[in-house]
Amino acid sequence: MKAEKGDEEAQPEDAGQEKATQQCEEKKFEEKNNILCLWGVPLFPSKGGEATDVILLKFLRAREFKVNDAFEMLKNTLQWRKDGNIDSVLEEEFGAELGSAAYMNGIDKEGHPVCYNIYGVFADEELYKKTFGTGENRRHFLRWRFQLMEKGIQKLDLRPGGVTSLLQINDLKNSPGPSRKELRIAMKQAVGALQDNYPEYVARNIFINVPFWFYALNALLSPFLTQRSKSKFMVACPAKVTDTLLKYIPAEEVPVQYGGFKRENDFEFSDQDAAVSEISIKAGSTVTIEIPAEEVGSTSIWELLVLNWEVNYKVEFVPFDQGSYTIIVQKSKKMVSQSLEAGPIRNTFINNESGKLVLTIDNTSSKKKRLLYRYKTKKSSSF
Repeated sequence: MKAEKGDEEAQPEDAGQEKATQQCEEKKFEEKNNILCLWGVPLFPSKGGEATDVILLKFLRAREFKVNDAFEMLKNTLQWRKDGNIDSVLEEEFGAELGSAAYMNGIDKEGHPVCYNIYGVFADEELYKKTFGTGENRRHFLRWRFQLMEKGIQKLDLRPGGVTSLLQINDLKNSPGPSRKELRIAMKQAVGALQDNYPEYVARNIFINVPFWFYALNALLSPFLTQRSKSKFMVACPAKVTDTLLKYIPAEEVPVQYGGFKRENDFEFSDQDAAVSEISIKAGSTVTIEIPAEEVGSTSIWELLVLNWEVNYKVEFVPFDQGSYTIIVQKSKKMVSQSLEAGPIRNTFINNESGKLVLTIDNTSSKKKRLLYRYKTKKSSSF
């Protein structure tokens, strides 16, 4: 019994020694790498908080919860950041040319910041050569891409329950194809570095305006991707761009050039009144939207979009005074499919008497249609 008691009394001492040994190993590891934290988060539980668990879990998930593999990945990432001085990349200047090639814009339905990658800008031969023409140019491009990723991470909430990853939109419209050797090299390098050093920071990778050669490029890059990374890929041909984006991003957050309602420097619809409503129009049926315009001199503003159009659209102002005449604001017009860049219809109307605007959409096709719209009314005193 005494021996058992002695064993029990020794346990706290053993635990203390084990903890001291762990802390010593952590300190040696920190000193060796000269990095105490990653993305602003302390790496070791003894010095961190809830965010530490989130970061470590990313590495575990990226390696299918194989602890040794995850730890090796973490060490490699730390060394990569140290060798490349990645912590200083946010302070570097890369010129205005690359600014149009990728940018952050809005959030998706789950709160993930959205990053748009516009490969079509590299169809410009001068920019292509300046970006990919030499090994040094490609290294410059990669550092710019790492900077964009670091900026995106700054928008995340690296705490349990927070939004801890980004949504990537890759627009391949007019993009140079895989026959361009320099582009292939740069893409391989970018895919490898981002996958190996930014684990689980991409919630979903959506490729839009996909051309026929994309599948050849995908086959080329596939060996460099983990199965987990591949599972996050989605592909949309030009005809399905808006439908695909609207599955994941609110219409008011989708840029107008992709069939959404978000315009740069939009002075009409602020964040407070930007919400978009949706109605399903059955084949061969008609729906109406009524916009109250009770105060004389008010300005009504509305936006309307029917996916794939092919509907009849008209607008009338109906006065409340039965002795007044209905005003035709927009004659019935056949709305046909148009380019995404055209965006939703936007109209305004100033009423000279109390009444309401009635928007009528007639679906004469044999297919169900999705109608997206929003409106607001400015009182006369606001002018």
